[in-house]
Amino acid sequence: MSEIITKTAEYWEPCNDKIRCTLCPHQCLIGVGKAGLCLGRKNIDGKLIAENYGKVTSMAVDPMTKKPLNRFYAANTILTVASYGCNFKCNFCQNHSISQQENDYTYYSPKAIRDLALHHTINDNVGLAFSYNEPTISFEYVKDCFKLIKAAGLKTILVTNGYLAEKPFGELAALTDAMNIDLKGFNENFYHKICGGDLETVKKNITTAVENCHVEITTLVIPQLNDDLQEIKAMAKWIGELNPEIPYHLSRFFPRYKMENQEPTPLATMSEAAEVASEYLKYVYLGNM
Repeated sequence: MSEIITKTAEYWEPCNDKIRCTLCPHQCLIGVGKAGLCLGRKNIDGKLIAENYGKVTSMAVDPMTKKPLNRFYAANTILTVASYGCNFKCNFCQNHSISQQENDYTYYSPKAIRDLALHHTINDNVGLAFSYNEPTISFEYVKDCFKLIKAAGLKTILVTNGYLAEKPFGELAALTDAMNIDLKGFNENFYHKICGGDLETVKKNITTAVENCHVEITTLVIPQLNDDLQEIKAMAKWIGELNPEIPYHLSRFFPRYKMENQEPTPLATMSEAAEVASEYLKYVYLGNM
């Protein structure tokens, strides 16, 4: 831990008396003293500040399979950290206490994170993962940490919704050894109404990630929202066209956040989804069973 620093953000431009953040497709127009939709970037005196830089709300040494990454150092652990904020507004968020609001934090410099990752190699840790909240909104912090982690000979991992502008996503992909990317559904209406984003951006970034690093993909299967077997089949077919050996995780929904009255996904639905996905993909895994 060390003294908190103020970090000027990348990817923004002045826009009259406000700031246009260009990090993600939302292109937030941010007034002085205000934060963007993601909560992680703030207009302070006419400059965009990476407000959540180094502010760690959660930290654990997790099994790699918890990310989930089942075909990337699966027998090892990974130091996993999170800040707060997200550029999606999913009604089913499992980590809404840190993704949808600011939260208590402890400041860690990138060097402190690197040193922790090295220390935990005694616990079979192979590197650093950003997860729990959306890591890409902490673009500057992730980038600074990953550069140090890679210089130390360790692995870098992102667990992300894949919703970032093309150039910054490419920058992060070039520094990342493995990603698990949420493919939350396979129609624009679902992404727009339930998540507050768009499908095509995520598909484009998945393609970029596959060209740069190991990728596994996760879909949370939610009754009556994205559990149509034809839609799951279309997702699996699209993934298989990228590479049929991309691992695909189908995760069972349980009531959370604004969907506490929704029923869990039936086990039969999960089995049927895995069966149709396996027509196109070599590695299909069921989670939260």
